[in-house]
Amino acid sequence: MGKIEWAMWANEQALASGLILLTGGIVGVAGQFRGWQYAAYAVAAGVFVCLLEYPRGRRNKGTGVERTGQYCFTVCVKAFGPVTRNYYVRAFLHAAICVPGGFMLATVLGCVCLGIASLIYLAAAIRGEHWEPILPRVETRKPVGESIKKPPQNPPPRPPAEMRRKRAEDLEGAAYVNPISVTEDEY
Repeated sequence: MGKIEWAMWANEQALASGLILLTGGIVGVAGQFRGWQYAAYAVAAGVFVCLLEYPRGRRNKGTGVERTGQYCFTVCVKAFGPVTRNYYVRAFLHAAICVPGGFMLATVLGCVCLGIASLIYLAAAIRGEHWEPILPRVETRKPVGESIKKPPQNPPPRPPAEMRRKRAEDLEGAAYVNPISVTEDEY
């Protein structure tokens, strides 16, 4: 069994909770519920969490599939340096963001989900994980070798070049004439 990468789970949980917090905030503001100011805060917090969590991090193995259009968000998150790369910071940031959401019924679910994501990020930080961006690879093409430019002349299996029989055209200055290959007119 491989080692569990907690940050991957925390990222998915935090992104989903940001969307839930955003949705609950929109419902609270649109319904003009009592304490709708908390809902307005939840809208802003949900947008912030979604922008922070949208770019996936690279896995420890070096693999990872990026989300569609994540490159511009990756550049923005990467620009903040160790503040966004450190999972201790993310854990405490998400824990602080989710507290005001608990004061209104429309945003409680997003608050609880973000709190769970905060705990998962804390577990990832304790295990020594950190965020690494997935950047596009620049692939360099190797120059095409001479043997690839010129296709093989004889069918497989092909013996090595020094073991192949020489063709008659290649041996113009041969010391003898093969009587089997010579016609009667030449003999």
